[in-house]
Amino acid sequence: MKNDTIMNPISSPKRLLSLDILRGITIAGMILVNNAGSGQYKYAPLSHASWHGLTPTDLVFPFFMFIMGVSTYMSLRKYNFQATKTSVWKVVKRTFLIFLIGLGLNWFGQLSRGLGAGESFATAATHFDSIRILGVLQRLALAYGFAALFALIIKPNQLLWLIGTLLVGYFVILLFGNGFEKTEQNIISIVDRALWGKAHVYKDGGVALDPEGLLSTLPSIAHVLIGFLFGKMIVDTKNNHKRVEKLLIWGTILAFTGLLLQYGCPINKKIWSPTFVLTTTGFAAQFLAILIWIIDINKKSKWSRFFHSFGVNPLFIYVLAGVLSNILGSIKIVHADEVISLKGFAYTVLIQPWAGNYFGSLVYALLFVSICWAAGYVLYKKDIYIKI
Repeated sequence: MKNDTIMNPISSPKRLLSLDILRGITIAGMILVNNAGSGQYKYAPLSHASWHGLTPTDLVFPFFMFIMGVSTYMSLRKYNFQATKTSVWKVVKRTFLIFLIGLGLNWFGQLSRGLGAGESFATAATHFDSIRILGVLQRLALAYGFAALFALIIKPNQLLWLIGTLLVGYFVILLFGNGFEKTEQNIISIVDRALWGKAHVYKDGGVALDPEGLLSTLPSIAHVLIGFLFGKMIVDTKNNHKRVEKLLIWGTILAFTGLLLQYGCPINKKIWSPTFVLTTTGFAAQFLAILIWIIDINKKSKWSRFFHSFGVNPLFIYVLAGVLSNILGSIKIVHADEVISLKGFAYTVLIQPWAGNYFGSLVYALLFVSICWAAGYVLYKKDIYIKI
C-alpha cells in the first residue's frame, strides 16, 4: 500500500527523512496536548494561549499544516501542476473524505458522551441538532483542498500575490469585524452562527467562537500555500546544506516579520491571525532546517525512530487517538462506590496518587501517546500505510 501523499511521506526515492520526522513530531504533539490526564492540571507550555499570544502547544497544528503544504507540492508534481480531470478529482475526493472523517469524529464524540451519560444508543447517535460541523480535520481538508486547487491553476510565482491578498484581506476583515475580540460579536462567530447555527459551533468559555471557523480558513489556505512554496524550494535545491541555509534564512524572515507585526495585528491561534501564519510558518521552516542538518546531513537519526511511526501513518493515528480518547472518557466503572470513567480511574486512582496532579496529568498523556505509537508501530513494521 502506498502512503497518502497529503498527510504522509512524499513518494520520492530520495525523500528527506526529516520531513517524515517533523510530521511525526507534530502528530505526537497534537495527541499529547489533547489528552492530558486532567484539563485542570496542565503545565503551561502544554496549554493553548487563552487568547492573544503563543505557547509551544500553539505551534503543533500550524507546523503540521506547513508540512502538509510541502507534501502537497511533492504530490502534485506527478501531474505537472496541471488542472486535469484526474488531478482535480483526486484533490476534491481527498478533501471530501478528510472532511467527512473529521465530521465522523465529532459525531462519535457526541455518541460517546451520550452513552456515558446513560442514553440509549438510538438517542445518543441522533444528536444531529448539536453536532459540531467544523474541527481540526475539517480545517485541514478545506485548507488543503483550496490550496491544492489554486496550485493547479496558478503559477508558483503568482501564488505569492494570492498569499498576500488572503492575509491582508483577512486582516482588514478582522480589523473592521471585531475580529480581535473574544466575543460573539466577532465576525468569525457571526459567520459560523449564520451558516451552521449556534448549536453547531464550538464554545470557548461559553462564547460560540470556533477556533477552526470557516472564515479563519482563509489564512489557513495561505498557510498551506507558504508550505507549498517551501516544498518547491526544497525540490529545486538539490544540496542539503543549501536547503538548510535557505530554510533558515526565509524562516527567520517570516518569523521576524510576524513577531514585528504583532504590535498591530496580535498573534492569535484561535482566529488564525496573519501574524500567526507568518510566525509559525517561519518557525516550522527553521525547525525543518535543524532536522535536515541533524538527520539528513549528520545521519543522527536513531533518536527519531519513535516519531517515524507517527509520520508515516498520521491520519490513521490521529483518528485512532480521537476514538480512543472518547471511549476512555465515556466507559464508566464502579470504584470505591463511585462511578468513574476509565480515564478518570487511570489518572486519579493509578497515576495521580504517586505522580501528583501536574506530573500525573503529563504521565497519563505520555502513556496515551505510547499506546497510539504502539498501534502505529505495528503498521510501520509491516509496511502498511493507510491511503486516502
